[in-house]
Amino acid sequence: MDLVRHLECFVAVAEESHFGRAAARLGMAQPPLSQRIRRLEEELGVRLFERTSRQVTITEAGTLLLAEARALLDRSESFLTAARRIRDGETGLLRAALSPDLSGETVAALLADFRRLHAGLHLELHELSTAEQLTAFAARELDVGIVHHPCDVTGLELGPVLRRDLGVVLPRGAPEAELDEVPLAALDGYDLVLFPRAHAPAVYDDLLTACARGGWTPAAVRHGQGASFVRGLVLSAGAVALGPRDTHLATAAEGDLVWRPLAGAAPAWRHSVAWPKGRGDTAVGAFADAATHALRATADARAEAPARPLHLRPASEFWL
Repeated sequence: MDLVRHLECFVAVAEESHFGRAAARLGMAQPPLSQRIRRLEEELGVRLFERTSRQVTITEAGTLLLAEARALLDRSESFLTAARRIRDGETGLLRAALSPDLSGETVAALLADFRRLHAGLHLELHELSTAEQLTAFAARELDVGIVHHPCDVTGLELGPVLRRDLGVVLPRGAPEAELDEVPLAALDGYDLVLFPRAHAPAVYDDLLTACARGGWTPAAVRHGQGASFVRGLVLSAGAVALGPRDTHLATAAEGDLVWRPLAGAAPAWRHSVAWPKGRGDTAVGAFADAATHALRATADARAEAPARPLHLRPASEFWL
């Protein structure tokens, strides 16, 4: 028995004191309504209404049950509303990840925009490399993240791919710091401070290849990601670091460090929001929109693919 529907019929008849009016209110014919009331009375084992050819009168038992019926209907509507909000991603938990290179300004802008749209959703945010995000996606431990390309995005769907041109962070006293734009070949003799290869192997290899094409093969590659650690290497180890204008080290470059754009066809980082196929609900869409907006607002980022709604295109098309 559909208890909720039967209770709706009971309440309607009780309030209208007339089967015909109750049936019209419920948008159904009178005979099925009468049958539902009889079935409910049989299930409950009590008589709810006294019927005559002219009127319908609620019984004492019906009067005692009417308040409970109304309360149950209210709770059922609340339950269904909560289920719809969960289904549409308006409440619950969203597990998201950001890459470590994003600046504090970008992270703050993303969070502010997302919370404005989804105040009722708990956002569990992690700082994870692309490789760590892919592992978490495969283990179903992550709902959405920002990944660097190229990477293996099998089983994922993607937002628009954004391009952020790289510049160089170097000591303020370095001769190259006097240039408005620094050619890669001018960095000959410097070491390169770069994130560990395991964090994004294809991105790592692509960047070194781009440096070689530009005329610079670093004397050595030193690994580090923390702003303070990289800063120390750049200041004391004859090294430079590469990153877009909004990366945490570039935004912190002041005093004894400077950031300069690279001349010519500068290498770039390409990244996008990613989520598992079939997981593209309202919450994921809101996070993707907030992340894309934050990156464009706080970085010199350009879209390499047009912005589209969720389920943009098969992720395999983004294997670069």
